[in-house]
Amino acid sequence: MIEPFADGQVRGFLHRPDQPSGNAIALVHGAGSNCQAPLLVAVAKQFEAAGFTVLRCDLPFRQARPSGPPSPGGAAADREGLRAAAAALRKIAGVRVFLGGHSYGGRQATMLAASDPGAAEGLLLLSYPLHPPRRPTELRTAHFPKLTTPAVFVHGSRDPFGTPDEMREALALIPAITTLVEIESAGHDLKSGKTPMRALEAFLKMTEAKS
Repeated sequence: MIEPFADGQVRGFLHRPDQPSGNAIALVHGAGSNCQAPLLVAVAKQFEAAGFTVLRCDLPFRQARPSGPPSPGGAAADREGLRAAAAALRKIAGVRVFLGGHSYGGRQATMLAASDPGAAEGLLLLSYPLHPPRRPTELRTAHFPKLTTPAVFVHGSRDPFGTPDEMREALALIPAITTLVEIESAGHDLKSGKTPMRALEAFLKMTEAKS
């Protein structure tokens, strides 16, 4: 069942599974999108079918305006929005609460977890934006050595924000357990019918290892 959700600074849609597993995950969007992005909807439905309570939510920058990219000065507020989403899920259903996001949203989730390891039990990163397109030296990995939260990275083989080989090299900086799921022929939008199921399969392996 999917229903609109609003609680303080958290706004989005809540997926309630028929048979809750005790796991819950908040999913957020990328810089140019919102919580209605087809990728987030597809992943949320796959996780809901597996018993996860899922909260798809708009980050604070998107709540402030319906279009346009986030401002660098607003990133901290977006991370607080993620923290609030996790707190909302804990009140609703969460024995174990996870955070996930596409591109910018996933990056903010990793930064929150690096500064606060208790923010989530694990991370789902869809198309982590390793570097801007055609600027491979401008890596967004400064916080990776502080990331102790297990994470699943789902990445397209044609993503201009980082090749699979670049991702593997970057993930070696992370002390936590990580999994890289490569989606063949997919770009940054991960537009492939395989993405939701493969993301779920890898994530379930991670959660089972932690239980």
